[in-house]
Amino acid sequence: MNRRKFLKYGSILGGAGLFTGLYSWQVEPFWLEFTQVPMQIKNLPPALAGKTLMQISDIHIGERSRDSYLKNAFIKAAGYQPDFVAYTGDFVTYNEPRQLDQLHDLMRHAPHGRLGTAAIFGNHDYGAHWQDSVLADKIEDLLNSHRLPVLRNEQQHFSGLNFIGIDDKWGTNFHPAKAMQYWNREEATVVLCHNPDVLDMPVWNGYNGWVISGHTHGGQCKPPFLPPPLLPVRNKRYASGKIDFEDGRTLYINRALGFTWQVRFNVRPEITIFRLETA
Repeated sequence: MNRRKFLKYGSILGGAGLFTGLYSWQVEPFWLEFTQVPMQIKNLPPALAGKTLMQISDIHIGERSRDSYLKNAFIKAAGYQPDFVAYTGDFVTYNEPRQLDQLHDLMRHAPHGRLGTAAIFGNHDYGAHWQDSVLADKIEDLLNSHRLPVLRNEQQHFSGLNFIGIDDKWGTNFHPAKAMQYWNREEATVVLCHNPDVLDMPVWNGYNGWVISGHTHGGQCKPPFLPPPLLPVRNKRYASGKIDFEDGRTLYINRALGFTWQVRFNVRPEITIFRLETA
């Protein structure tokens, strides 16, 4: 290759790299996708067939968040008028008390379900090293003030649909067996569990329904045709999307609304809208 061709192809590759870098930094982290997913639920009351359950996960209010993007995402989500809304953890990336003020301002715009709204915590809601239970209690009180109950190894019924919330695996209040004692095989149930690694633990008490999770952000960057290289889970099968288990459980991993670092490639942010169907 002569010098002229070398410079030509070098400039093309350099330009492509610059474009990819700008796209991954300034475009895809804010290119929100509303994903539509059918959800077949055992024992679903006929009146709930066709209703919608919206999942919002990993908001990550913090020093690096773009709050205008999150606010606009909430306003768009509310426009779908969901029947149920489930928030599956990591409301904040906590560094200082200012994040609680940010969260309070944002949650004024948070979508609520017409029939019910519930939430669970993620590891970041427990602050530094995931061990700050006082912070988690403060966030719980703040969310309750916005009519958003946090299920901490608890259940709540809404119009014939039962939500069981498992507190975060890395936090200070992780008692999944306690949570799953609430499961009644005669009831329509959805389990909220931030970290999908919990699916591999022997705590499910025979449960054979849906579990919706977050935590992974889909890896945030994924080479085409290859799995994401960095996932904060032990089981690297748990990246994003729907996964069926042989025992009847179905896992859905949301790709996250926010981020801890402002970069995404081939993993757009997501709000999931499940359409309920009778199994």
